[in-house]
Amino acid sequence: MSQEMYTVSSNPVIAYGEQVPLRVLFAGESQTKPQHRLGPKVYDFYLMHIVLEGKGLFNCGGQTFELRAGHTFLIEPEQLISYESDADHPWRYRWVAFHGEQAAKLVAEAGFHAEQQVVFAADKRRQAALFRRMYEAFRQGGSAADRKACGYMHLLLAEYETLLESGSSSMRTGVAENDRLLQRVVHYLSTQYAQPVSIEQMAESLGYNRAYLSRLFKQQTGLSPVAFLLKLRMDKGRQLLRDRPELTTQQIAASVGLQDSLYFSKQFRRLYGHSPTAYRAAIKQLGDA
Repeated sequence: MSQEMYTVSSNPVIAYGEQVPLRVLFAGESQTKPQHRLGPKVYDFYLMHIVLEGKGLFNCGGQTFELRAGHTFLIEPEQLISYESDADHPWRYRWVAFHGEQAAKLVAEAGFHAEQQVVFAADKRRQAALFRRMYEAFRQGGSAADRKACGYMHLLLAEYETLLESGSSSMRTGVAENDRLLQRVVHYLSTQYAQPVSIEQMAESLGYNRAYLSRLFKQQTGLSPVAFLLKLRMDKGRQLLRDRPELTTQQIAASVGLQDSLYFSKQFRRLYGHSPTAYRAAIKQLGDA
């Protein structure tokens, strides 16, 4: 049996409380003792593990998963979890902790979500190497360590996204075709909302019938693609109203893919109960208080 081992290295340039798109906090590796258990507990950051050898149990959301070499499992912030290594073949794994304003979006695009937190890669070498590189970047230190680790984290998530797209990942029940299609629709709309995109164009781009795509999307989300796209645009418009006071309402409308500022104002009032001008005034008043 392998000897117990634990090693971890932290980001040397962390500024707590700073708002960043994505930041790796620490990375490490451990060869656990038999039946070594963590939790039940919660974390206030994302924590991703890749199993290198052995096996163990991962408990989350009231379910238990038996994981072995090649499995990656993701723990989300504030999620009650526990995990325990096997009595006869305790696992060795690497992990990385991260957070940031874009973290939720990035892990979703990589195929991780509340119903799918376990991924299997038959060939885990590329993913395992990226976990290690983040650890090594922190061990080496220097002003570039933070940027290096962030770059490796993006590459790691891209590896899982590639697994998802290729269909070679084996998740706890397999990724349903409808779920993959839904993710593609959300990704398309989330990245193209600022353009004068239509649902017809999206359906053609994805290679599906518009009516089928709209029906499936509404079944899964409760919203039509048109309503989802409008909500994306309005949410981004509200952010711009708050963060870019130098922009006019017309400029903001155009920035979120709407050339008609009157339509933007009407929909903004319908969704949020007040006009863009009134919203801006309220934000300014709060800032001056």
